[in-house]
Amino acid sequence: MIDFAATTMPETFTDQVLGFTIPARHARGRVVRLDEVLDTILSAHDYPAPIARLLAEALVLTALAGSLLKDDGSQATLQAQTEKGPIRLLVCDLRGDELRGYVDFDPARVAALDADPSLEDLFGPADAGGYLALTFDLANGEGRYQGIVPLEGAGLSEAVEGYFTQSEQAPTLIRAAVETGPAGTRAAGMLVQHLPEGEEGRERLHTRFDHPEWDHVAAFAGSLRDEELLDPALSLDAIVWRLFHEEEQVRVFAGPPLARGCRCSIAHYEEVIGRFPEQDRANMRNEAGEILVDCAFCSRSFTIVA
Repeated sequence: MIDFAATTMPETFTDQVLGFTIPARHARGRVVRLDEVLDTILSAHDYPAPIARLLAEALVLTALAGSLLKDDGSQATLQAQTEKGPIRLLVCDLRGDELRGYVDFDPARVAALDADPSLEDLFGPADAGGYLALTFDLANGEGRYQGIVPLEGAGLSEAVEGYFTQSEQAPTLIRAAVETGPAGTRAAGMLVQHLPEGEEGRERLHTRFDHPEWDHVAAFAGSLRDEELLDPALSLDAIVWRLFHEEEQVRVFAGPPLARGCRCSIAHYEEVIGRFPEQDRANMRNEAGEILVDCAFCSRSFTIVA
């Protein structure tokens, strides 16, 4: 049976992560579809189509990975950086229910790319020093942990799969899809992981990548099609039902609604700038005695008198 932990709650469609666990298979997953939140983030910059699609995928991956953190106030950050490709920096983060992202790129080099560039086209060859980093800052002073892997694979989703395989030793399957049309851009994705035998949360020791339970879950999760992920009429609950309705039990739970969460403000920048020595602040000021700060995430400018 499907054991929906919140059967009285409305179904989840967009801008919200739906989590699920399959206890008998020692597996957990997350599925998300971004709509209005994605359009809000992308509207801060006039991104060309290849960059908008990449950022949309990165935001989905950040939402999926970040939703694995349990404590309020924790933050997940996805960063991809290179010195050889048209993209110089891609960064997204999720803190609580606040999602944001930004791409710094060379417009001329991006304009010369094909309509559907590969990961290598965007970031340069895998051996050219580009990397993908996933950083998890835990709430309540519990520390931070980070994994860094090469930018390898057919796409960004495959590179993030590589992170979980190499850095966390957790068999992981990720599916992501992006669609751009007259009504805007939509993106969606699913992450499924195999956990050690026992309760969720145990250390991932002696995890077997060829475990029959994981092979079963990965086969069903891998059958998910892009059109299902992106179908606005198909709830995320229905997607989980389609994939795993034959399981003995599947527990689902919805996270909070997601919002674009840029944390820039005059008070924030005054506090940051106040940490610099007076001579450094003097060098930052213009002729009017003001310090001008641009936020890359939301494309707003702030005037600081400090």
